[in-house]
Amino acid sequence: MRINVRLLACVGALAVSILGGCEPHAASPSGTGRLFGVSLQTMGNPFFVELNNGLKARIEGQGDRLVTLDAQFNSQKQKNDIAGLLRQQPAAIFITPVNWEGIKEILIEAKRKHVPVLVVDTAVSEPELALCQVGSDNVEAGRLACEALAQVRPQAKVVILHRSVSKSCIDRVAGFKAEMAKYPGMEILDIQEGGGTFEGARPVMRDLLARFPELDAAFPINDLSALGAISAIESAGRNGQVTVVTVDGSREGATAILAGKLYATVAQYPREIGRLAAENAYASIAGQPVEKDLTVPVKLFTKKNAASLLEPK
Repeated sequence: MRINVRLLACVGALAVSILGGCEPHAASPSGTGRLFGVSLQTMGNPFFVELNNGLKARIEGQGDRLVTLDAQFNSQKQKNDIAGLLRQQPAAIFITPVNWEGIKEILIEAKRKHVPVLVVDTAVSEPELALCQVGSDNVEAGRLACEALAQVRPQAKVVILHRSVSKSCIDRVAGFKAEMAKYPGMEILDIQEGGGTFEGARPVMRDLLARFPELDAAFPINDLSALGAISAIESAGRNGQVTVVTVDGSREGATAILAGKLYATVAQYPREIGRLAAENAYASIAGQPVEKDLTVPVKLFTKKNAASLLEPK
């Protein structure tokens, strides 16, 4: 499991080099058509690779080109990358903000340059500065994860591995807590920052296991952090004693479910998010009205249906 996660990071890095690298001046191989750009939190997560693929298929299918920028979870790098892209006057920019409250200056600059910005996957704190926001129903994702946990551990003693600079994760935790209120026997022992990565979540979960012997459930906010938490659980010899639920619906998450290591994941559909965002960009360019907020539904997967996540797309 651990090897697969690291391989994915390498695949993500390779995808960035193919799709445009980390430099704003890079372009797709065609080098023709209108320029579009996307700045993603990271390309080391298969979710963002798929989101990028959804954008790329629609944009290149139109004969245009997409530059993909990897922020590497660095808010300042993201702002610098987008500033460089804006100097080229792109037709539109798609942004998944590293910090949902730290992108205001860039949004103002894009508006000044009359470049529409579409926020994808996770919201920004100044939505009025963006053309629109397209993402998953993250509140529902958190609610479904808690509902699944309650079916097997209604008295669960839970820890949450958060990424509180991302609005999508804030919404997942809010949905989880709202559903948890229906189960008076459930208790949150602690909420810690897990970074949304395998490497970030593993040591945090290891510490939580040591601090809370009664801990028997965990809600990491995405599949990669769930895999990190599972690795810590296995290292602590607590296999089968801690129920883990999460959000993403990746192939790695499905594999962990079928192996009996992960109980449930709530699937998002990043390729559809990318496609919808691109459709709205083209609608705006054509002078058509655009919905301000577009939400893509989510779906719960457990051992009963997780195999379908491994089917070819």
